[in-house]
Amino acid sequence: MMTQAFYTGLTGLKSNQTAINVTSNNIANLSTTGFRANRVEFSSLFEDAINAVNISSSSDSIGIGTAVNSTQMIQEIGSLKLTENSTDLAIDGDGWFGIKDANNQTLYTRAGDFVFDENNDLTTNEGMYILGTRAGNIEGEILTKSVGETKLGDISTQETLRFPKSLTYPSVATTKSTFSGSLHMKEGDKNLFVSSIIDKDNNKNSLKIEFIKSEPQVLPGMQWDIIASTISGDGKTIYDTKNAKALFDEKGAMISNTLTTIQNNGSEVKIDLGTGFKGIISNSSVQPIVTESDGIRAGDLVGYDIGSNAEVIATFTNGEQSSVGRIALFHFQNEQGLEQISSTKYSSTANSGDALFLKDAEGNSILGTDILNYTLEGSNVLLSQSLTELILLQRSFDSNSKVLSTADEMMQKALDMDA
Repeated sequence: MMTQAFYTGLTGLKSNQTAINVTSNNIANLSTTGFRANRVEFSSLFEDAINAVNISSSSDSIGIGTAVNSTQMIQEIGSLKLTENSTDLAIDGDGWFGIKDANNQTLYTRAGDFVFDENNDLTTNEGMYILGTRAGNIEGEILTKSVGETKLGDISTQETLRFPKSLTYPSVATTKSTFSGSLHMKEGDKNLFVSSIIDKDNNKNSLKIEFIKSEPQVLPGMQWDIIASTISGDGKTIYDTKNAKALFDEKGAMISNTLTTIQNNGSEVKIDLGTGFKGIISNSSVQPIVTESDGIRAGDLVGYDIGSNAEVIATFTNGEQSSVGRIALFHFQNEQGLEQISSTKYSSTANSGDALFLKDAEGNSILGTDILNYTLEGSNVLLSQSLTELILLQRSFDSNSKVLSTADEMMQKALDMDA
């Protein structure tokens, strides 16, 4: 019995010390972004039945101590905290960010305090690269097309999100200009519409359309003469001039016009004046003049940001934006099987299974939950609960220490009796 007391005390000391270390580590990481607390689960060691003759489920028995059965990750989400950085991300549900360490090993974390480094690569604060899908719309330092949303690729195609330090949004020449509004009806009035247009050489020019009431007028309806011209931005060069006519019915709706296209320094621009009451009208109603032209001037990269649901967005000096990538979100069949490498980093194991992507009904890879920008997930440690556990564990540790000292005294007395 004294030997069993020694075993009970020793195993209790060892198990409680492990639990104290785990709980203390939880408390130490109370302010660590993305930290997930752990709890220790105990099991009883082998028990011997006292009544060996009549053993039943209700027989008294005595064990020889306890052991740490496992250390379990607490999977509740930590508190969400707002920040001022678009690169601060929080997973509002299940899932893990994937990162590459210096040895090219893939690790997983809930800590989303990411940054764009001096080379515009998306990394952790320690310089590890973030994994995701690139949009495939960058060649060298040129954006080949504007992308509204980057779809996640297959899990095997995920790569580090590294982007060029310099990036140019190429110019797009104007192909169409649209005009609407009401013409002034007073005799001798001239109506001037002006729209900015872009030519093939990235120059910002002007498309001017002037409406002059035709003389004489033929009733019913109304007729207008049109003079359209394209002019360089400095006003010194006229690239093209077109003369045309527009016919309106007695209510002011446009019946037809002969102005269709005009040249803009070698680029053709289609002109849309509308039909009926959609577009240019000629009556006493007052409708604002509205001009709209497509085409985009070239722009240089201002910087990269993270949009909603982990979209990597490039912003340019011409005011344009485009998605260039998307951060991936990895899932596991058994998150408890992940191996903790540091306070916030984990690696997959045979017990956790390989990382996987969730799929929608069509079989496309999806995040599976929302990723919030300007937000960080705090530690999920509950301080009051952890302190209470620490006090209980310390008392249990002291009790097991007392068991040892008592067993030692009993052993010493037994030895003295033999002497």
